[in-house]
Amino acid sequence: MEIEKPYLLFLGDAPDQLAAKTALGIVDWRRDWCVGQLRLEGCMADTGLTDLGIDEARARGAKTLIIGVANAGGVLPDHWTATIVAAIAAGMDVASGLHVRLGSIPEVAAAAAAHGRKLFDVRHSAERFATGKGTKRPGRRLLTVGTDCSVGKKYTALALERAMAARGYAAAFRATGQTGVFISGRGVSVDAVVADFISGAAEWLTPANHPHHWDIVEGQGSLFHPSFAGVTLGLLHGAQPDAFVVCHEPTRTHMRGVAHPLPAIREVIALTVACGRLTNPDIRCIGIAINTERLDEDAARRVIAETAQAEGLPATDPVRFGVEAIVDRLAAEFGPP
Repeated sequence: MEIEKPYLLFLGDAPDQLAAKTALGIVDWRRDWCVGQLRLEGCMADTGLTDLGIDEARARGAKTLIIGVANAGGVLPDHWTATIVAAIAAGMDVASGLHVRLGSIPEVAAAAAAHGRKLFDVRHSAERFATGKGTKRPGRRLLTVGTDCSVGKKYTALALERAMAARGYAAAFRATGQTGVFISGRGVSVDAVVADFISGAAEWLTPANHPHHWDIVEGQGSLFHPSFAGVTLGLLHGAQPDAFVVCHEPTRTHMRGVAHPLPAIREVIALTVACGRLTNPDIRCIGIAINTERLDEDAARRVIAETAQAEGLPATDPVRFGVEAIVDRLAAEFGPP
């Protein structure tokens, strides 16, 4: 896929910031690719970009309207269609990371055909994946795992890639979700892969490599989440990680979208090791990434220190304080670049 830049980020009427995590991720890591945001009445999310109408965005050079919202089921609300059609009529392509295909909406498909514009469904790969084999392959891999959905697995992976590259490691971010694909320009949304082929897709994404090369794999869901644990497990088996980092949001009392309580960090470590040993007997946890966005700095530092002491592992907020402590642990466990 070659999605033309710059982007206009469409937030629709997202009910909160988490619902707009695709747009927020693009802004945090690729702000220079964006001209502004487009919001409908009632939108409760904000990327901090300038609010623009379609004509204003086109005047500033916008070439693609990005659907910047992620929701349960990956649906595209009917009342968004008129805005998408208007963007196409104004000369923009449209890219979406939702499960529903843009071309399956008659009005959108007709507009794209009439105006000669492209529709990109980044969640749906044209690649054909084999079933996973679980055979040990050269190269190193690190996977981010979570106590829940939307706790910072992608941001942690990107921060680790950046910090490891600065240290001289050969490291590459491997996107496994729609936002990561928008940010990196490649990858596969594993939650849209047929279940039998999830581990195979992860193997395809992280192939055999130089023994000292690190693939930093974006995690998905949680092994404890009743909705998404199947995706998480397939990714774990296929990625075959040597190391993993647990990502956690300390203010939550239950997992997002369900009534189940949040698991303890040590429960996540234990289950990840138990399941991960199927394809890598030497899997180990090297750190904890804590999303402290809802805490002031003093509380954030206190929670991080308490967690590090309780678990005997380096802990940090990758966005607020960086990931140097985790990279130090990785170097201690696996050696320098």
